[in-house]
Amino acid sequence: MSTDPAPVRGNIRSPRFRRVSHGLFVPVLEAPDERREWLRDLGAWLLVLPGSGRFTGLTGARLAGWQLPPVSRDWVPVFAAVAAPDPTVRRVGLVTSQHRRAKDDQPWMLEGLPVDHPAEVLLRCARDLDLLDLVVLVESALRKRHVTRQALDAITATRRPGVRLLRQAVALAEPASESPMETLLRLFLWCADVPVLVQSPILNTDGREVGRADLRVRGTDLILEYDGGVHREPAQQAADLRRERLLADLALPRRAYTLPELLDRPVVVMAELDRLLGRTTHLRRLQLWRSLVAHSAYTPAGRARLRSRWAVAMGAIARW
Repeated sequence: MSTDPAPVRGNIRSPRFRRVSHGLFVPVLEAPDERREWLRDLGAWLLVLPGSGRFTGLTGARLAGWQLPPVSRDWVPVFAAVAAPDPTVRRVGLVTSQHRRAKDDQPWMLEGLPVDHPAEVLLRCARDLDLLDLVVLVESALRKRHVTRQALDAITATRRPGVRLLRQAVALAEPASESPMETLLRLFLWCADVPVLVQSPILNTDGREVGRADLRVRGTDLILEYDGGVHREPAQQAADLRRERLLADLALPRRAYTLPELLDRPVVVMAELDRLLGRTTHLRRLQLWRSLVAHSAYTPAGRARLRSRWAVAMGAIARW
């Protein structure tokens, strides 16, 4: 239970209070912490929501600790949902949606805050995000066992906004993926028609498991992995070098790729894979990947699209 001073509503002009939105304030703390302040903001938003109000969308996903697409919290509104017939609330920085719930439906409580059920949170995300971003969220929710495929199948069997994209994301999701970048690489390989095994065990000459490969091309010993900036930190680099020596001893070929290669030079990566697999490069595969990534939050254009979409809610553009 939080012991922070309670948020207040009203017109307050005092340096001892921080403004959350119009007529909504929280007392200033001496040593503010980013997440703590964010949670206090959410507690304040509950003051303007009806009793059925719950957090949803990216707000609920962040509360749940899911791995999020690369969007800045500075321009992401707070997402909430109310039960019909309660009206939606219009405030700068807040986006509310409305859907029907059973009378005895109880919220998912996280950090002492009411949150929509995980499948509902994902469906709300599907109304804004692109497919690639949504797959990352679905995988994270499944990996944490916050939601089941049965629950996702049930909600995507409806005709509500976002179900079409969520259905595609569920079909592409692989909970065994351990990071968003690993998911990006796996989907790149899916576009490239390269079938892979996720988190494939690495066995030594005695048949004992000595590690796992992020992705292994089916029917081969070829290991494909993502290589991010964390792998250049001294401790991680030392571990990676030991692992590379182990793979060399076992005669297991490995190729590692970075995010700039996947986003900016996909034709080079695809050509290399085709050469390794002894096949011809087809432009269709490259076009499929480019269409998948074009509007995602992993590109400047995708982030600009989201920022523009949410600009009204954040108060950057006036409502007409």
